[in-house]
Amino acid sequence: MEQSRKKFLKNFFIGAVSVPVLIEACKKDVESNSGSTGSGNTGSGGSGSGSCAVAPTETEGPYPTHSPSSYVRSDIRDDRTGIAMTMNITVKNTNNNCSALAGAIVDVWHCDKDGNYSEYGTGYTNLHFLRGRQTTDANGLVNFTTIFPGWYNGRATHIHVHIFNAAGNSLKITQISFPEGSGSAVVAVNSTAGQAYGYTKGMSGYTYATSDNIFSDDTALVEQASVVGSLSGGYVLTHTINVAA
Repeated sequence: MEQSRKKFLKNFFIGAVSVPVLIEACKKDVESNSGSTGSGNTGSGGSGSGSCAVAPTETEGPYPTHSPSSYVRSDIRDDRTGIAMTMNITVKNTNNNCSALAGAIVDVWHCDKDGNYSEYGTGYTNLHFLRGRQTTDANGLVNFTTIFPGWYNGRATHIHVHIFNAAGNSLKITQISFPEGSGSAVVAVNSTAGQAYGYTKGMSGYTYATSDNIFSDDTALVEQASVVGSLSGGYVLTHTINVAA
């Protein structure tokens, strides 16, 4: 019953989305979860390998990259300032015993420290920050240099990912969540100390993953990455996404 209610609410809100407006991003970045079994991340936020199952599917949301093939790059910061973050994403193939998937195309995009997305909304349509594409190496790995994402009302801190095979056929659209407990990077970035880096919202009004429209049913923390580091030294996000290639 609860799962049916969540599915209804997601479909209802998705249907209500029309013209993206950055001020209303919190209401418009609503996406449906297919309820697929995840890739077995650990409860501590690490990308585990205890399960060889396809990662959960999410819709692209209202802010996918218009021309992702134009942004083949590993440094996706452009003019955005904030706390440095490196993203290490590994793609594995469930149809080959979850071995590394080389040659997969990985698109990523996320909001800036203030919760804004490039390419959408007044003042941002001609900007392309925090969007990029890379191809996995022999270890199924891609790396991106970026900044720690901010947050906006209604959503937990997150990153969007779209994975294609070498021929350009879609394999998986999903999202990555962040650990949020005491001592986590999310709490540190949004603390008083984080204000020195431009993160001024704090945690008041923050939507935790357990209440997030996308992540609330991710009780196994399958979509949660491992995030380590510090404000001054930057953070490293590590995550594994399993796809059926």
